[in-house]
Amino acid sequence: MLYKNKNGLTERRLALLSLWGDDSFFNTRTMDVFITKLRKHLKKDPAVEIINIRGVGYKLIC
Repeated sequence: MLYKNKNGLTERRLALLSLWGDDSFFNTRTMDVFITKLRKHLKKDPAVEIINIRGVGYKLIC
C-alpha cells in the first residue's frame, strides 16, 4: 500500500481496515512494529524514507 501511494499519503485507518479488517489498538500497535522493521530495512538507501503524518498516516518518499 505504501508503494502504491508512493510520495502520497497512505491513511493509517484505511490501511488497518484493508489489512486486518479493523483498527483496534492491537492492530495499530502491530502496524507500528511493522513500520519500524520496514524502516530498518530501508535505511540502507538514503533516497527512501517513511514519514509519519501524525494522526493521519504515512508517506513513502522515494
